[in-house]
Amino acid sequence: MDGTGEGQGEDWGPFGRPLFEDPSARALSRVGVVDVGSNSVRLVVFDGAARSPAYFYNEKIMCALGAGLGATGHLSPQGRVRAMSALKRFQLLAEGMRLPPLTAVATAAVREATDGPEFQRQVLNETGLKLWVIDGEEEARLSAQGVLLGWPEAEGLVCDIGGSSMELAEVRGGRVGRRVTSPLGPLKLQAIKGGKKALRAHIAGVMTDLVERIGRDNKRLYLVGGSWRAIARLDMERRRYPLHVLHEYRMTPKAVLATVKWINANDINELRGRTGTSEARMSLVPIASEVLRQLVRKFGPKEIDLSSYGIREGMLYEQMPERLRRRDPLIEACRFAEAKDARMPGSGRALNAFIAPIFTSATPARRRMVRAACLLHDVTWRAHPDYRAEVCFDNATRANMGGLTHRERIWLGLALLHRYKSSRDGSRFAELFELLEPREIQSAEVAGKAMRFGAMFSVEAPENMARLKWQSKKKVLTLALTQRGEILFGEVAQARFGALVSALNAEAVVKRMRG
Repeated sequence: MDGTGEGQGEDWGPFGRPLFEDPSARALSRVGVVDVGSNSVRLVVFDGAARSPAYFYNEKIMCALGAGLGATGHLSPQGRVRAMSALKRFQLLAEGMRLPPLTAVATAAVREATDGPEFQRQVLNETGLKLWVIDGEEEARLSAQGVLLGWPEAEGLVCDIGGSSMELAEVRGGRVGRRVTSPLGPLKLQAIKGGKKALRAHIAGVMTDLVERIGRDNKRLYLVGGSWRAIARLDMERRRYPLHVLHEYRMTPKAVLATVKWINANDINELRGRTGTSEARMSLVPIASEVLRQLVRKFGPKEIDLSSYGIREGMLYEQMPERLRRRDPLIEACRFAEAKDARMPGSGRALNAFIAPIFTSATPARRRMVRAACLLHDVTWRAHPDYRAEVCFDNATRANMGGLTHRERIWLGLALLHRYKSSRDGSRFAELFELLEPREIQSAEVAGKAMRFGAMFSVEAPENMARLKWQSKKKVLTLALTQRGEILFGEVAQARFGALVSALNAEAVVKRMRG
């Protein structure tokens, strides 16, 4: 992931110039898109020219436009009424937000229905919205681009399930490769006659054809779509997984098959109550789970990842210049949060430079997380001091940010918790800490206590006050202070330095800086 760019002057380096200061990025600062799917109609307004999408507005109406399409060849009459009502509302909302013209796309239901063109004309006449009907391969491409928005380095097979179709697309090297579409949407599959046996045979036949067309070479499967999200939420429930964030939730093939079996063995309405899933969405889960079961068996992935980003985010990605696409979505989101909410925007970069000597031998992935933590270290300062540590943890673990695994979310939250609180004993987040290895917990504590100490020198550039030197083999942390730095190194700063040294299991050396 690229953190640098041409013409950045003194800001050259891993941070680069903030994306939201780029004129071409500012042009994307308020983008509204409408997705007219077979099952739902949604308006999303992206706000802020950050590489990671910020949702200014997000509303979904379950219209089931594709209900009965397989049997009648027409859009659902009730679905059309609901969809038109939603689109009129969305257009009025866009006018109220003073948005540029909405980009509106329609997928399988409208493209396959005999009355699809008539519906397009009705939408244009009654709302002024030009509804772009995209084919299956284009739908696959946009969904795959949505995955790339959150995972710039994604490699594998993207599978987007809608109400009337299921698309597959390969992603590798930041590009979308081969793409195929299929009629495996659960709304369409409801029309298959002959019961469960016939349904399974039909799915198996289509799946075999998909394997022949795109192959079994992809070890990672990225799932996009509401039915997949509902199944992933059920997987969390079965496993009693404590972090209910769907984006970048990871499952093994074994876990998926166990969850499908568990769904079939339980009452679907009881499961709906336990997960808060809508009735309309849950009604499609039994069929979608059979599609997923066969997808996993036929394609044989080693890992299955859930993406909350799909066609709508792909439409945003479509408008980004190539050089912006290469930026790190996590770092850009953190830069944007700091500029918006920190007391002293820019202090995160200085703090990172101050504590960086402690992490010189860390992996690039760990140094990236330390950078992100430093950028976020001051964004929750408005919270009550007694709860600031908890707010920091919640903010990091539940924020809508891309480029961040669940374990990285928890690591980031724990580092920020220790930025404001020395001890995590008795924390209500203890069950989340258990998702990390002991060495990850220890490194998060070190990062947090390093930020907690470094913030004591934030009256100006920390390097003008003090320098840190970490000798990892000797386990010695040296603090060199300038004359002004010695004044700042009061009782509280000394206690925080002691806590950092203790977290490193090190010896401390404090001396006057030369020169």
